[in-house]
Amino acid sequence: MAASENSTEAESRYLYVLSAFLAMEPVDSVISLARGCSGGSLTESVQRFLWETCVKATASGNASYAKRLLKKLITEVELEKSEVLDEVYEEYALHMSAASKEDALVKENIRITKFISFLYPEGLYNIPSCPSSRKLIVPLQCSLNMLEGDTGCSIWPSSLFLSEFVLSYPELFTDKSCFEVGSGVGLVGICLAHVKAKKVILTDGDLLTLSNMKLNLERNHLNYEDELLKQHGEAESTRVKCIHLPWETATDSELSEHRPDIVLGADVIYDPSCFPNLLRVLVALLRGPTKRDNGSLETERRSPAVAYIASVIRNADTFNAFLTLVDQMDLSITDLTEELKPPYELLPYMHSYDRSSVRLFSISSR
Repeated sequence: MAASENSTEAESRYLYVLSAFLAMEPVDSVISLARGCSGGSLTESVQRFLWETCVKATASGNASYAKRLLKKLITEVELEKSEVLDEVYEEYALHMSAASKEDALVKENIRITKFISFLYPEGLYNIPSCPSSRKLIVPLQCSLNMLEGDTGCSIWPSSLFLSEFVLSYPELFTDKSCFEVGSGVGLVGICLAHVKAKKVILTDGDLLTLSNMKLNLERNHLNYEDELLKQHGEAESTRVKCIHLPWETATDSELSEHRPDIVLGADVIYDPSCFPNLLRVLVALLRGPTKRDNGSLETERRSPAVAYIASVIRNADTFNAFLTLVDQMDLSITDLTEELKPPYELLPYMHSYDRSSVRLFSISSR
């Protein structure tokens, strides 16, 4: 039994290394995880795994990242005064030439592909969202530039947290109509589809972000209904819809048509100038109309809708301004971080992701 447990633990450690590499985690993190596979040293077997299983097998298209990892690996092994595998030196030389061309493109803000691996701990087969392999791997085209005009195509901590939340509590979302504001790369929507939400509506106010999101849905084998096709009698089997939705121009009648059971948002509490429009959108979604017998509209729901918002509170004054507006809009907000934080670490290899920095809030009509 002890030998079996040791073998399983070793497999998990190597899986963490591969997952970190595929997610393009900082190279220091990947090397740190690799050291954990062999008691702290970068042995030949660890080097071979990094070279053969990670870089050689999967690095196509991300040569710059592979080059940095190989350089770090060589430097660390040499510092240990250990032998660097010849194959590692050779692979690094190959990537030196390939990466020089890719580096020039990266400066022009090209997209790269990250594979986000949600790893379920052993013994969680009873959770409906857990695949038989205990791995859910989501390829995402995204941007390396998280700040300079490309925020919608980056993967943010709040999006990772909300995705873990969806996968950890599938019963909250299965057979529910879900609407996400500011969907970015589409990761949360892909997780909602995985747990079999009845309908998933993904929105963004930026057309380039929306285009990139649609590409990610396709890469994850999800059919989506484009907003331009909704009048053409498309079959109801299409469960994912993508909508261009700038908050400032969205009308209440347009929004109230959707009547979702659940609204979701990741990192939408950041710009006070956007708060009035964001909250107006939330109010319209949470209080969707129904028709009276005389044909007029009234605000009524069979069961109250709720919004789940994940956010990093970077500025107390900004967050307090948001709370003030929430109260003025006659909404209730509750901090659910401790009550509903994901009970399992589905991203245990992702050292760059600080779970503790993210708060989870529910917002509902009073």
